[in-house]
Formats: sequence, C-alpha cells, structure tokens
Amino acid sequence: MSRAAPWLLTGPALLLFCVLLLVPMALTAVLSFNQFDVATGVKAGQFTLAHYLQVAQDDYYRGIFWRTFWISGLVALICAVVGTAEAIVLSRMAQPWRSILLLVVLAPLLVSVVVRAFGWSMLLGPEGLVNTALQALGLGRVRLLYTEWAVVIALVHVMLPFMVIPVWTSLQKLDPQVENAALSLQASPFTVLRRIVLPQVLPGVLSGGLIVFGQSASSFAIPGLLGGRRLKMVATIVYDEYLHELNWPLGAAVALVLLVANLLVLVSLNRWVERRTRRTLG
Repeated sequence: MSRAAPWLLTGPALLLFCVLLLVPMALTAVLSFNQFDVATGVKAGQFTLAHYLQVAQDDYYRGIFWRTFWISGLVALICAVVGTAEAIVLSRMAQPWRSILLLVVLAPLLVSVVVRAFGWSMLLGPEGLVNTALQALGLGRVRLLYTEWAVVIALVHVMLPFMVIPVWTSLQKLDPQVENAALSLQASPFTVLRRIVLPQVLPGVLSGGLIVFGQSASSFAIPGLLGGRRLKMVATIVYDEYLHELNWPLGAAVALVLLVANLLVLVSLNRWVERRTRRTLG
C-alpha cells in the first residue's frame, strides 16, 4: 500500500493533466499533418509535411516568427530591468507601504487584458494623451498605435507583475546580515548590489524572464488590438488560419512550431543561466 500511495495521490491530477493538455496537443499534432484542400477542407487520413515546409521555407512566416521573438525578448529584457529594480525597492519598504505598492503591482492582473489593450490604444492613438502631451511640448504627433513599439509598451505593462513577484520572492530568502557585513568591510552599495544581491536574485529573474518571454510570444489580444491587421505575430497568424482561411492544418502546424521554438529558447536560456549561476556562486 505504501508503494501505491504516491500514485493514488497523484493519479487524479495526472489524469486531469493528460485530458486537458496532452490529449488536445496530440490531436493538434495529428491535425497539423493532414492535407488541406480549399474546396473540400481538411482531408482526414491523408497526411503531408507540406504545412511545415511552408512555414520553414516561406519568408512571410519566417519574418513573423522573427518579429515575435525579438519583441518577446525585448519585453523580457525591459521587464527584467524594471521588475528587478521595483522588487528591490519593494523588499526594502516598511509596512504599510510595502502592501500598498504590492497591491499596485498586482492590480493590473485584476483587469482583463482586452480592457488594458483598449486603454493603451486610447493613450497611444493620434488624439490620445501621449500625442496631446507631445504636441503641448512642441514635438508634434508621433505614430505609436499599430506599431511594434505599441505592442512592446503594452506587453511590458501586462507582463511586469510576472517578473516582480519571482524576484521579490528570491529577495525574501536573502539574509540582510550578508549585505551589512559587506558594507562593514567598506564595500560600496553598488558593489553589494552587483556581487551579493543580483547573483542571489538571478533564479527569480530567470523564472520571471521565462514566464514573460513565453507569454509574450504566445500573446494574442495585445498584438491583435495594438498591432492592427498589418503587424502580424504568430498568435494572430494562427487565429487567421483557423477562423479566416479555415486552413486548420496550417494553423496547427504554426502553433506547434511556436511551441517547439519556445521550448528550445526557454530550455537553452535556463541551462545557460544555471551554468553561469554555478560559476558565480561556486
């Protein structure tokens, strides 16, 4: 009975995981290999690699994947810099200001992503608050809406809490006496930050970066609303193939390529940071 207990305890969760995640992914993988005809639709039982070859060989799809990943990387980098600084300030604040600032950080999560995207479209539009302020300063209007920078700005706003919380959690494990000891040995505050604090919070930065990068790469609402019809990202292409072109096999192939590419990037980054952390901390 003792040997079967772990399986009995984890069995329901494992079954739920298989039903809700593995089975749909397996069906999507099978669908991606089905042939497609514009006149008759999906040809079940007839398999082909044409959809994957189209994604790999077509410059249109390669450009969309490149745009998706550089935007996701930039968002993760900005969130890492801003979120780490914000988490350090948060960890050094006393009550009740710490709770108030933590509530401010988490408050955007209580609002729908679609609502936040519409809010940014109003702020960045031709008659929005940003352009009004630029005109008041005599700088003239700047085209922000339906550009890559609008997508980056909105994604940073949406993803920042997912960076702050892991870094703040890592900071809670840091012994303040270590910093005091370094300061007592005449180390400058910048040296303490660079040699003691940042190496300790690196796992939190990694965790937050992986979350931010993965969610940014698969984001749909913000690229769709702030990027417009011309600025495509991978998630909007999958949406178009499924609902506009009705080419479900091609949409499934694009989605699986995005999943595999995401996994490769995240695993490679994870291994690189782990090796660097081991060298730094010994």
